[in-house]
Amino acid sequence: MVRSSLAVLVIDENRIRASIIEAGLREAGHQHVTVIHDVTGIARRIAEIEPDVIVIDLENPNRDMLENMFQLSRAVKRPIAMFVDRSDQASIEAAVDAGVSAYVVDGLRQERVKPILDMAVSRFNAFSRMARELEEARSELESRKVIDRAKGILMKSRGISEEAAYTLLRKTAMNQNRKISDIAQSLVTAAGLLGPAEDE
Repeated sequence: MVRSSLAVLVIDENRIRASIIEAGLREAGHQHVTVIHDVTGIARRIAEIEPDVIVIDLENPNRDMLENMFQLSRAVKRPIAMFVDRSDQASIEAAVDAGVSAYVVDGLRQERVKPILDMAVSRFNAFSRMARELEEARSELESRKVIDRAKGILMKSRGISEEAAYTLLRKTAMNQNRKISDIAQSLVTAAGLLGPAEDE
């Protein structure tokens, strides 16, 4: 959901263009707007301001400037709408790879600012949700692998079935008030220390 009271940071070296963006944002109900004209030390300024969303307007960006802005967008983990006067396919792909939520080429008009900003926030939220779900799935898969290895160690060392090995892991986890994956990881680590034959 897009809140109307977002804190917006506008980065634009061109004061006239920055005022167009600022006017569009204020007209759309965004009262917390900060404008920066100098990109020197921009990462520190972003940390100080803590904006909800960042709007970057680059009139004639060269390759180095674009790369710097793309690095910035990877680091800040916030929705970023980037306006450029012209672009090429490589820059567009680099913007997507860097996580820029909206990359708008040619055409900065006041009435376009709000819908583009709304779209940037929505895309960023959707992307963040997908990244979080992917990380959770990876973590779960990793936990399963560790549990399977721990079960294998128990089956081999104690001569028990897979089901009995899992039951033992689960019971130990409950007794220690820990996750099964944590117990399994401890067992795998210990087996690794005791000898390579134990964790095969």
